[in-house]
Amino acid sequence: MNLEALKERFSALEIPEPFRGETTLVIPRDHYLDLLKTLRDEYRFTMLVDLTAVDYLGKGLPHRFEVVVHLYSLENRERVRVKVPLSEDDPKLPSITGLWTAANWLEREVYDMFGIVFDGHPNLTRILMWEGFEGHPLRKDYPLRAEPPLPEPK
Repeated sequence: MNLEALKERFSALEIPEPFRGETTLVIPRDHYLDLLKTLRDEYRFTMLVDLTAVDYLGKGLPHRFEVVVHLYSLENRERVRVKVPLSEDDPKLPSITGLWTAANWLEREVYDMFGIVFDGHPNLTRILMWEGFEGHPLRKDYPLRAEPPLPEPK
């Protein structure tokens, strides 16, 4: 993968030093969709391996959340990790279900567990917790010993 060409094309792109041979790209939300389209179409990262999130509450960072996307190129046998920092005030990203259908359930899980909204998702509803559940259990400020109300029996 030509990191210099990517850096030229996406001026806001940050490329930290590789860790254990894995490339990480950090991109602002505004360029997220364009970068992923480029990685899929031009660099042949055709497999969405995972999409998840991290809550950095209390770490002193300027953002609270990061959405992390792992891609793999079968053709080039190469992996890349894309991170998108998101603020607590506006935890939203465009959905990538139009690029990879596998993103459907992954985005729903991140929405359910972290409360991050994916604009344009075809069915952004809870996937692990019931509809009446309050809160997002993987957020660091979710009470550890909370007794969530159980769903009403049908």
